[in-house]
Parts: sequence; structure tokens; C-alpha cells
Amino acid sequence: MKTNQARYRKVLLIDDNEIDNFINERMITSSLFAVKVEVKNSADVALAFLKGLTDPEEFPEIIFLDLNMPVKDGFGFLIEFEALPENLRNASKIVVLSSSISPADINKASTNQHVFKYVNKPLSQKYLDAIAF
Repeated sequence: MKTNQARYRKVLLIDDNEIDNFINERMITSSLFAVKVEVKNSADVALAFLKGLTDPEEFPEIIFLDLNMPVKDGFGFLIEFEALPENLRNASKIVVLSSSISPADINKASTNQHVFKYVNKPLSQKYLDAIAF
């Protein structure tokens, strides 16, 4: 779906892989999925960024979250995301973007109340079209 206006104002990409971040950021911006893409290379950096936002209007509408990251994985992010104020949590939908095909990971992520969708890397136009809400 290409129009002259992006679907979303702001998205957040959380992944420790710089190449994946580069490719995914280009896919998001070139497809006019979002006007602005914030990229954070760890769950802790992303959480610090989100905790610094106080207005739901500043919050990213979509958060793309990798599961397999060092120090704190995507599941650790989801636990701490739950502690954010409800009005801020409700401003975002989390899309798990992972290379994991483990049924346990897929089930655990998909049953989390904050996870809107689970998609496999790499991000594609088909996945972006399916995320629209």
C-alpha cells in the first residue's frame, strides 16, 4: 500500500543486529510505513528511551522487538514494559520481529497481552501490510 503519506507517525526498532536494523529501517521508511524510525540496539537502551517519554503522543505507535538479544532479551523487555504507565503502554503495539522459529518462543510472545503480532525476520512489505490496524 503506497500512498503519499505514511501510515504511522513513529515506530521503534529494538534489535542488537546493526545490519537488521539498517535493512528494517529502510523497509519501514521506503514503504511509507512510518514517518520516523527510532532505532535502539538493546532492550535496556529502548526502555530508558521509553521511560524518558511522558506524553502518549511522543510514544511510538509500533515497537518492533527482537527476542534474542544479549544482556536483556525481548521477554525481559516485555516484563519491564509492563511497569510503564498504562496510558503510555496503550499508545504502542508491539510486533515481535524475530528469527526464532521456536514454538515455545512464538507461544510465549504471542500470549503476552502487549504483543500485537509475531513476524519472522526479515521484515517485508507483506508483513508491514499485515500489521496495519
